[in-house]
Amino acid sequence: MPRTGSAPSTNPAVDLFRSASSKAASKELERINQLFYTYANASSGMIDPEGIEFLCSDLEVEHTDVRVLMLAWKMQSEKQGYFSLDEWRKGLKALRADTVQKLKKALPELEKEVRRASNFEDFYSYAFQYCLTEEKQKSMDIESICLLLDLVLGSQFRPQVDGLIQYVRTQTDYKVINMDQWMGFFRFVNEISFPDLSNYDTNLAWPLILDNFVESMRAKQG
Repeated sequence: MPRTGSAPSTNPAVDLFRSASSKAASKELERINQLFYTYANASSGMIDPEGIEFLCSDLEVEHTDVRVLMLAWKMQSEKQGYFSLDEWRKGLKALRADTVQKLKKALPELEKEVRRASNFEDFYSYAFQYCLTEEKQKSMDIESICLLLDLVLGSQFRPQVDGLIQYVRTQTDYKVINMDQWMGFFRFVNEISFPDLSNYDTNLAWPLILDNFVESMRAKQG
């Protein structure tokens, strides 16, 4: 019967390279694990909000910095304020960071990666899900939404975000915002000419809160 599968290598140089790279990978993983346990809570086996505060202090970033949220996105962290060992490994291996210094250096590159058009919508959607802290929670209170909008979109779309935040805080029809409305805000800042709103069509499928926002803006503009 013919043999299946790849034949073992007979090239000593190739074997040496494989062995060296596999040793290097396992050393890297060891350092990533060690770094995790520097910040992890011994009883829960996770990095908790206190651990994240220490991590942010070592990275010299505020815990409210958008790059902390980007790091959570890279790890695909499921619970706000907590990193599991698996999530930590996934994120740090992808960032090729097995020390705090390397992680600190990786943050500007991570920010560039997130802000690429191919990734940013996924990050924006993730940010909403990540901030739902209760089981089966589907929506977020107005104040939290305003803070998150400012954090995630503020640096790129300042006038739109300021206008939206001011309106969302003062309107009385909605006490919470859901995912559909949240994604509507994203479409709005990316697609609608601002502040003239000339290409906003109320006949298209926009969330009603945005129809109301545009109506109030147009009324102000006279």
